[in-house]
Amino acid sequence: MNARARLHVATAAAVLAGTAAFPGVAAADPGDSSDIQVSVDIPVIHQPGVLALTVAGNAVTLSENGSTALVRQFTGTLPTVTVTDTRTAQEIPAGAAWAVLGTSSDFAGTAGQPVISAGHLGWRPRLIDGGGTGQVAEGEEVVTVLDDPTQPGNNVGLTDQELLVSTYDSAAVTGGSYDVNADLFLRTPAGVAAGSYHATVTISLFE
Repeated sequence: MNARARLHVATAAAVLAGTAAFPGVAAADPGDSSDIQVSVDIPVIHQPGVLALTVAGNAVTLSENGSTALVRQFTGTLPTVTVTDTRTAQEIPAGAAWAVLGTSSDFAGTAGQPVISAGHLGWRPRLIDGGGTGQVAEGEEVVTVLDDPTQPGNNVGLTDQELLVSTYDSAAVTGGSYDVNADLFLRTPAGVAAGSYHATVTISLFE
């Protein structure tokens, strides 16, 4: 028998001996009892709101569409980008504004073809759901290096951080969720080398 078991037996013997010493003690009346109600109020944990970006997919395949004798064109649609703001007005810094920007890497060929620069990829943002405030707007079209500018300096493709969607007043659109996508178009010279190419478009949210 181990030490713990011996201790338990000795304690039980002492209790029994004590009970035998007072044979005249009456048992307590089972009805002599009282209930105590225990209550607690558990407050809601108030988490701070967040400004967040989600994208409905991580890939898009461009297909040839609208090519001419001089320019080959490949088009597709950027997966829907959603900006969600769950912050209260008190959590937003005064004068804050947010914007979603996009940029692309160059297109690298899988069989060693010459690189197609990101300047050949353009987009046309489309606001799907801007809420009812009128304070959320899509960015301007960015055309490629093969196009005439639709406005000064915008025929650069997605070589830099280009505007997809934004608001000038974060506090005016807090508590909402806003969706945007974009028409993508890759325009190359007609003599572009055939084969598979891949690039990465990075979408970022800033405030």
